[in-house]
Amino acid sequence: MQDFTPVSALIGGGLIGAAAAAMLYFNGQIAGISGILGSAMTTKPGWRLSFVGGLLVGGTALAWVYPAAYASTITTPAATLVVAGLLVGFGTTLGSGCTSGHGVCGNSRLSIRSLVATCTFIAAGALAVAARRALLGDGA
Repeated sequence: MQDFTPVSALIGGGLIGAAAAAMLYFNGQIAGISGILGSAMTTKPGWRLSFVGGLLVGGTALAWVYPAAYASTITTPAATLVVAGLLVGFGTTLGSGCTSGHGVCGNSRLSIRSLVATCTFIAAGALAVAARRALLGDGA
């Protein structure tokens, strides 16, 4: 395993959990990003636009302070990435939430639906990796 950083992972996970708990406690809302973004683009923008804006500002600030965090060697064609993004959006709609909503917020509330969704996400990801490796070779 490369670049294993348990302390920063623990701190990051704790911050995500604290933010999700604060969102539920103070706003009565689940911090599921796809649901918040979907609502911000449709009928209920309000605080949702601020939330999405905060994500963008936070990411931009990190890129400015620590540009190496965004160092990438992605060689996948842009069209493939766009199609993948659209499929993710379709999947979050179909699954009534994304990995953050189900995995972080739903499972912490002991939601059976979120447990099933999270297991499905993991199984689908494992199958996708296995299929890609079988089709493109072991190092793909």
